[in-house]
Amino acid sequence: MTPKINRQRLTATFIELCEISSPSRYEKPVADYLSHCFKKLGAEVIHIDNSASSTGSDSGNLLIRFRGNARNTDGLFFSCHMDTVEPGQGVQVVQEGDIFTSKGATILGGDDKSGIAALIELMSIVTETGVDIPMIELIFTTCEEIGLLGAKHLDYTWLQTRYGYALDSTGIDRVITGAPAANKIKIEVHGIAAHAGLNPEKGINAFCLAAKAIAELRLGRLDEQSTANFGLIKGGIATNIVPDLITLEGEVRSHSAQKLDEYTKEIETTFQKTIENWRNPFLNQDEIPSVDIMIEKEYPAMCLPQSAPVLERIRRAGTRIGRNLEFLVAGGGSDANILCSYGLPTAIVATGMDKVHTTDERLKLNDLISLTELLYALVTESGPESPEQ
Repeated sequence: MTPKINRQRLTATFIELCEISSPSRYEKPVADYLSHCFKKLGAEVIHIDNSASSTGSDSGNLLIRFRGNARNTDGLFFSCHMDTVEPGQGVQVVQEGDIFTSKGATILGGDDKSGIAALIELMSIVTETGVDIPMIELIFTTCEEIGLLGAKHLDYTWLQTRYGYALDSTGIDRVITGAPAANKIKIEVHGIAAHAGLNPEKGINAFCLAAKAIAELRLGRLDEQSTANFGLIKGGIATNIVPDLITLEGEVRSHSAQKLDEYTKEIETTFQKTIENWRNPFLNQDEIPSVDIMIEKEYPAMCLPQSAPVLERIRRAGTRIGRNLEFLVAGGGSDANILCSYGLPTAIVATGMDKVHTTDERLKLNDLISLTELLYALVTESGPESPEQ
């Protein structure tokens, strides 16, 4: 039976967390807060790894271990990220009834402090009740919002548990079992600068070349597994100067590694052909445009088989407390993609967060309570080898 969640304490914890500013690369205040909090709750080990030298954060990832005493089930980990998107400085939480929002000038920070608050309440209940639990490891990463950097540089040798749950998705009672891989694309189109009024024929307009290439691309939904987008463009100096450099940044995502490579190559080829086919009768053909294309594999795909122990466990836990969990494949990447790539099966669990990455972000207290109840069911769930099964 799930103990009654302390609504007042959970509310206070969530508000306090949200009002600690922690934009990407400035997570130390949250890491310090959590270290103190979990020390009071009896954590056996509190460890900051050395990832900061690689991520540029003012903190490493925070790793916490509760040894546990249950012997009939596997240990497990929970993962949340400590950073938030901007505008995230000076958050002031407003509570109206069951709903948390910010005052409106900032995000709320429920992404991902809703998951963190639920874990604090979970371990508070475990400590108060003295219930038997398996080993529980808590992973709090940095720089998730700027490329999953903390997870990419996590000290994986520290972990002793072999599967777990990333608390980081919108909605409630949802479990994400698959997510796409992604390639980041940066393209620099080089032309030749010239005065746009006096001698434009001596210039090569990099903007026009970039626009021509983009017009030839397939963007948006490519197929049922894949998407592509260009979202950033910059360049030029003044309206009276033919621009000699335009930089574009975009991405390709796909649940298929083959399609990811094919669609990425399609973008490369389109830009290269656009440059190769350029002709200008006013210029010596020794003066030609060029293009530099940089591809970064941002994160690999995750795909959990339905028979995976990490999914079987949460199914049993949900059934035991009467939850009709929804199992979904998502279109975005998270720390779970990286954890899975290190051989640590990780399902993503929704925390109730809503309208994330906007100043309209909101969260319902009852959803946060529901999440905490599910987490309690997970840590008290007997393993498949238990006589109860």
